[in-house]
Amino acid sequence: MTTHAPHSPGAIALIVLAFILAGLILVTPLALIFSFALREGMAVYFANILEPNTLHAIWLTVMTAIIVVPINIVVGASLAWLVTRFRFRGRQLLISLIELPASMSPIVAGVVYLFLYGGQGLLGPTLQGLGIQVMFTPLAIVLVSLFVTAPFAARELIPLMSQQGTEDEEAALSLGANGWQMFWFVTLPNISWAMAYGAVLTNARVMGEFGAVSVVSGAIRGQTNTLPLQINLLFNDFNVTGAFAAASTLTLIAVLTLLLKSILESRRHG
Repeated sequence: MTTHAPHSPGAIALIVLAFILAGLILVTPLALIFSFALREGMAVYFANILEPNTLHAIWLTVMTAIIVVPINIVVGASLAWLVTRFRFRGRQLLISLIELPASMSPIVAGVVYLFLYGGQGLLGPTLQGLGIQVMFTPLAIVLVSLFVTAPFAARELIPLMSQQGTEDEEAALSLGANGWQMFWFVTLPNISWAMAYGAVLTNARVMGEFGAVSVVSGAIRGQTNTLPLQINLLFNDFNVTGAFAAASTLTLIAVLTLLLKSILESRRHG
């Protein structure tokens, strides 16, 4: 049975201060979002949520996450496998490239995609000649979201797989398992929590991304507006209640994501 020593007055004061600061910095803004969203009543609140452009923004945000998260989990796991299980020239450079999107401003990432796939960009005219439009479409949102969220899964998996080593996998191979059996029955169970944690972080970033998406999407009402862009557009239209209603939806998604993240962390370290 674990016992805890009584806290000193100084420790108690720091704990109280931490809760007060958390309340002011975290809880108060959340409370304000919902109070502004609901200030005209539930009927107006749901009318704003169900407004066609806002519904489309919610749908586009969710669909982007559904596409981006699995792709980046697979790519992240593959890259983590490569850099932790093999030694090759350029390995450290590859690890640095994996981290590159995390160190780049999202606005810069959006501009890079604009210069690459835009009408006057490097590949844009060729693609348009083939009848393929990338910029200012949902495809552009997916592509730039893939880029800005690329490191999250790999960053979770690389340290874990490096720490675990290769003993279990070598044992499976020595017992006659092929590569797929080794990965499915040995590697995957050992990294499943890290993959899930990376998926949660990736999902949170996809749904909240504003800077890169604002550059490549064109923010077209009812077509390429994600939920963060829709919130900004409603504020610019002086529809404060509608903006806070949309913001409350994004906040609920964020809170659910944080709860899932906390559950995964507790089970991972439990």
